[in-house]
This record gives sequence, C-alpha cells and structure tokens, in this order.
Amino acid sequence: MTRLDLGCGPRKKEGFIGVDQYPMEGVDVVLNIGVDPWPWEDGSVEEVHASHFLEHLTAPQRVHFMNEAFRVMKDGAKMTVITPHWASNRAYGDFTHAWPPVSEMFYYYLKQEWRNVNASHTDIKWNPAGYSCDFDASWGYSFSPELAARHPDHVQFALQNYKEAALDLHATLVKPVKVVD
Repeated sequence: MTRLDLGCGPRKKEGFIGVDQYPMEGVDVVLNIGVDPWPWEDGSVEEVHASHFLEHLTAPQRVHFMNEAFRVMKDGAKMTVITPHWASNRAYGDFTHAWPPVSEMFYYYLKQEWRNVNASHTDIKWNPAGYSCDFDASWGYSFSPELAARHPDHVQFALQNYKEAALDLHATLVKPVKVVD
C-alpha cells in the first residue's frame, strides 16, 4: 500500500513514505512537491497526508499539488490536508507561508462541477495553468481550548465572528470512484 506524507519534514507519519524538498531525517523522497512532476504512477496511491505544508506553497503551486495528488491517487483514495486557519495568527506568523492563506473557499475550486458553474476560468479546460482535479471535499476545525467545551451554537458564532476561534482547518479530499456503465 502506497501512502504519502507530503511535506513531512522530520516528523513522518508512521506507515507513510515521507516526501519533502529538504533531505532531512525521515524524508524518503526529496521532491519539490509544488513544482516537479510526482514520480508515482497514475492511480497508485491509496492515501495522502499533508499537515502544515500546503500553506507554504504559492497559489500556482497549490494548483499543481492538487492536480498531481488527484492524478496519483486511486479511485476512492483519501487525502487529509491540515493548515492553519486563515483567521488565526498561526497563518501569518511564519514568513515561509505563501499568500493567500488557505481558506474554506479554496476547497470549492477542487470540484469540477463547482468550477464549471462558478469559476470556469480556473479549470484546465480553459486555462492551461488551471485545475484538472475533481475532489469531493469536506472540512472542519480545531478550536482554541476556550471554545472546545462550549455549546455548538456559540462555537459557530465564534468561528464566523472572532479572530483566533479556529486554530487549524482540517480538510478531507476524496477521489471519487468512477462509475462504469
């Protein structure tokens, strides 16, 4: 089973192939993930994990990242992406984070049907630098300890109105299973 921990740094997830652009301990494959073609065959990867990595890529590199992940993932495979929440100081404190911060809206663009209706200019059909992926995406949050035990209505209000309510954005992307007639 091929499982990738992308941007793993020295803390590779157990049971995963560690991939990073820096050849540090725990890295199995040195690769500029946001620029270079990935060395895995189409449809060969069963799971992808990227924790606190995507925010280091520029917007065009994020497109490349998502297109390559979609290409190498098997039908039904899952990718977990964890980034600092855009309304948290954690998104802005590291000078190596690229603009814009990752927000919930980013994940809408990863679905072909949504792009067709709302942002066709971002699709590879019209834009050679556009998205070719077609992920089903869902997301949630890790909250500040002060909110963790509060009523869900209060947490939702805080998320929509207060900076620092959410610490991280946790997204799950699934490559849909192709239906064959």
